Amino acid sequence: MNAHAMLVHHTRYRYDRPVHLGPQTIRLHPLPGTRNVLSHALDIAPAAHTRTWSNDACGNRIARVVFGERVTHFDVTVRLTTDQTPTDPFTFTIAPHARMWSANGMNADPALGAYLLAPHKATEATPTPLLDALTREWRATLPCPTLDLLTGLTRAIAARITYCIRLEAGVWSPEETLRNAAGSCRDSAWLLIAVLRRLGFAARFVSGYLFQPERDAPERLGCELHAWTQVYIPGAGWIGLDTTSGLLAAQGHVPLAVAVTPQDAAPVSGLLDQCVATFEAVMETMPLPAMSEIHASPRRLTRPS
Repeated sequence: MNAHAMLVHHTRYRYDRPVHLGPQTIRLHPLPGTRNVLSHALDIAPAAHTRTWSNDACGNRIARVVFGERVTHFDVTVRLTTDQTPTDPFTFTIAPHARMWSANGMNADPALGAYLLAPHKATEATPTPLLDALTREWRATLPCPTLDLLTGLTRAIAARITYCIRLEAGVWSPEETLRNAAGSCRDSAWLLIAVLRRLGFAARFVSGYLFQPERDAPERLGCELHAWTQVYIPGAGWIGLDTTSGLLAAQGHVPLAVAVTPQDAAPVSGLLDQCVATFEAVMETMPLPAMSEIHASPRRLTRPS
């Protein structure tokens, strides 16, 4: 069975009148070095624009798009080919000094300083009793094998936080997610980051694509925008942890942007004139290579979860 799959991801914005768009930042390019990506293309409409590629401070490949005239629509189309051959996410080696995790943590690399900061530092005065209690619960297990700690914490959050699709923008605070005992993928990922940082790990937020079998048709591969966590393990590097499934990130995860905070990993961001705007996202996945074997699997979203 050929495990190569193509994704066509259309993002469409429509405005009720011609508007001035400020510079738009698009974070829909796979993170450099992503091994399961075979090809990538990005198309933007209207055609009358300038596009500049660059790497941001986190190493993301981003496109900055500027429109010289007013527009009534803004379309972004991604064509991505991936290799979905199953992989073992545990094929990494932890440095000997980091195989047991203590209450003091092990990350001494100053380059990781931003990822060690407690989330919502500007609102440190806000009480967080539920987050404090969860942190104490896991700190009490230390010292313990690092991998056992990370996999156990990820599974525990997946079991405790019921997954739900939230159409509204933004990310709940860790305290809010714990209080609701539910949240979107971005909410539970941000909760895991908060706990990891309090335990001394460097952790960062990831937005990207998740390829997985369709719920109502397991023989077909679907794809959706998703969020998860990466934690830095000395010797192993950045390892993905998914609080929706409770598992490590594997071949189905394609990271597009990593950031200290979720706001800095948004797929598309920018300013526009005041107007009435509508948004639509459509994803089609298809196996490769024979056209006669293609089975389009459209997925329509009003807002990525």
